Amino acid sequence: MNRQFGRRKFLLYGSATLGTSILLKACASSPTTSESPAASAASSDASASPAAAAGDVIKVGILHSLSGTMAISEKSVVDSTQLAIEEINSAGGIGGKQIQAILEDGNSDWPTFAEKAKKLIDEDQVVVIFGCWTSASRKAVLPVFEEKNHMLYYPVQYEGQECSKNIFYTGAAPNQQIEPSVDWLLENKGKDFYLVGSDYVFPRTANTIIKAQLAAKGGKTVGEDYLPLGNTEVAAIIAKIRSALPNGGVIYNTLNGDSNVAFFKQMQGAGLTVDKYPVMSVSIAEEEVKAIGVDFLKGQYAAWNYFQTVESPENKKYVDAFKAKYGAERVTNDPMEAAYISVNIWKQAVEKAGSAGTPTDLEKVREAAYGQAFAAPEGPVKMNSNHHISKTVRIGEVRDDGLFSIVYETAQPVDPLPWNQYVAETKGYTCDWTKTGVSAPDTPGKFKG
Repeated sequence: MNRQFGRRKFLLYGSATLGTSILLKACASSPTTSESPAASAASSDASASPAAAAGDVIKVGILHSLSGTMAISEKSVVDSTQLAIEEINSAGGIGGKQIQAILEDGNSDWPTFAEKAKKLIDEDQVVVIFGCWTSASRKAVLPVFEEKNHMLYYPVQYEGQECSKNIFYTGAAPNQQIEPSVDWLLENKGKDFYLVGSDYVFPRTANTIIKAQLAAKGGKTVGEDYLPLGNTEVAAIIAKIRSALPNGGVIYNTLNGDSNVAFFKQMQGAGLTVDKYPVMSVSIAEEEVKAIGVDFLKGQYAAWNYFQTVESPENKKYVDAFKAKYGAERVTNDPMEAAYISVNIWKQAVEKAGSAGTPTDLEKVREAAYGQAFAAPEGPVKMNSNHHISKTVRIGEVRDDGLFSIVYETAQPVDPLPWNQYVAETKGYTCDWTKTGVSAPDTPGKFKG
C-alpha cells in the first residue's frame, strides 16, 4: 500500500499555560476536517514547551490511519480521542500533569502500524497507546506490545478469540454485537444468510462464528465471499448474492473501508433493495453513512453498542461537546465513543494506581483498570479482568437524516466473552488476568473456565 505519509506526526495538547493547546511537529496536513485541532495548530517542537521541559506532561500515543482505505473510519476516532484528552486537561489533567498526545499515521498498512508502535514506545516514551481499527493492524502491533510489556487501548468491535494482557478492548466482543445481531435477524428477517467481508482476520473469524451460530440455531449459510481490503470490484459478488438468494434473504456485511461505498451503491443499482435483501453491517456507523450517502443505506441495519441517537444526559453532553469542537455537521459513532471511553478508563486507572503513568508504572496502572466503571455516552460500562468491558447491545436502522433509529437494545450491559462459545476449538474457555499465583492457570489469557 501507499506509504507516502509514513513520516507524518503531530504533537497535541502540550502547552503548560493553556493545557489544551496543540503543538505540531513536522509539516503535515490535518488528520480530519478543517475544524480539527491539528488544522489550526501552531508549528512548534514539544521540547520547547515549558511543560515538556519541566516534566509536567504525561505522554500518550494515538495510532490510527489518517491516510489509505481505512482513513474514512479512523480519522473521526482520532478526533474523539483528542476530545477526551482535552476535557481531562481542561479539568486539571491527571495529578496536576497535562496529557501530551503524539499522533502517528498507520497509513492503512499493517507493517507501518507495527513500526509506529515501536517508535511511540521506544523513541517517544509514551505510557499508553490508543489506536488501531482493523484486526489486521491490531494483530500486527500485538507482538510489539507483548515483547515490550506495554499497553494498547483498542476501541473497535472485533472477532474475539484473543485476550492479551497488553491490550484493553473497549469495543464489542462477538457476544456483544455479532451474536445478538444474528439472533435478531433469525427472528425478524429470515433464515438464509449470505456472508460478505473484507479478506482479513476479522471478517473471516466473524463469519466462522456466524456459520457455527446459524448451524446451531436453524439458519443457513447460502454463500460466503471476500474482497481484499479497499477493493471496489463488487459486481461479481452482487451477482452471486442474486443467484444464491433469488427470492431475497439476509446479507451479513463485514466489509471495511472504501469497499462499503461500492457495495451499497451497486447493491441499489442492481435492484437488491432493503425490503428483500436486508443488510446487517458491523462496520457501518454514522460517519460511514454520511460518507457513502444516506440514499444508499436508508432502511439498512447496523449492530453496535452506541448510536448518536442514544438518549441519556451523558450522551447529550458528549455529542454537544464534540459538535462544539469540530462542527455542527459532524456525527458521532460507536468506535469514536469507545475511544472516548478508553481515555477515561485509563485516566481513572492512573488515578487509582497513584501514578502519573511513567513506563515503570505500567503494571500498577494495568491492574488498577480492573473494575473501573464509567458513565459513558452509551450507558454504564465496566472494565473486566478479561480486559474487555461490559456493554449494552443495540441494533439500529438507518433513517432519513443518516442517523439510526434504535430497533433493539438489551436491558442491561452484557458481560464480554472473548473466547467464542459457538466455535468448538474455544468452547468452554475463558480469560482472567487476575488469576495469578501458585494455583493460577498456566495461561490466564485462555483456560477452561
